[in-house]
Amino acid sequence: MWPSRWRAETVTCIACGETVARDDAREYDKHGDRWDRDGKEFEYLCKPCDNDLCHQSRDELEDLLIELGAGERSQAEFLSWYLATVEERYGPLEES
Repeated sequence: MWPSRWRAETVTCIACGETVARDDAREYDKHGDRWDRDGKEFEYLCKPCDNDLCHQSRDELEDLLIELGAGERSQAEFLSWYLATVEERYGPLEES
């Protein structure tokens, strides 16, 4: 198969910052729907970082992160708000 002219040969992993061959990376779609490709620009994870992720559904997660100001507060303040909001909306947090 011939590579597409617009497809980058290398990409940067958004988790670790490594530059890897596009074929050695996984597409990451922050909206959680990598199959609907129209008009999207994807970010990438190297295979080791992708393997370290939890691949469970993340319904509502992106909206919650935006609502709580992820990246706009200190880590401690954000985590405090996040935990309080999740417990309020979904019940107590438990480890399984």
